[in-house]
Amino acid sequence: MTILFLVLSGMALLGGLGVVASRNIVHAALFLLVSLMATAGIYLILFSEFLALVQVLIYGGAVVIVLLFAIMMTRSSDYPRISDNRMWPIAAICSLVLILVLGISFWGTADTVVGPQHADFGAIGNSLFTKWAIPFEIASLVLLVALIGAIVIARSDGEDNN
Repeated sequence: MTILFLVLSGMALLGGLGVVASRNIVHAALFLLVSLMATAGIYLILFSEFLALVQVLIYGGAVVIVLLFAIMMTRSSDYPRISDNRMWPIAAICSLVLILVLGISFWGTADTVVGPQHADFGAIGNSLFTKWAIPFEIASLVLLVALIGAIVIARSDGEDNN
């Protein structure tokens, strides 16, 4: 189990590095897919089947497909390479400082062992539509407003070009 976790963690990290380091935007989207699928595998190891399913369907499937469609619809046939950025040393230093701070903060914490808990889909649905109904509806309204705003912005940009 530990070896599988290490393999999936390595895949997630390498996928994330591929997203950041790739100069081709389509390759970066595919590296994102690798990272998200490895994360779903980690959820399965932790006996969280629902989160793994959501990770695969929503993030691995829908988000990456929409991202690839957006790239293909907005770019020309020869996808431009991402240019070099002279700020990468500063970003690398900030990343190392963040890793150091997180490492120091986790160093003193005691490990707690939690037994596997199996999530019941019925209980999740019942909780979502009873106890968490109002936050769920607020989140859906925020997403609806964002979608309408994106449509208005896209439509107004298209009218300026004509």
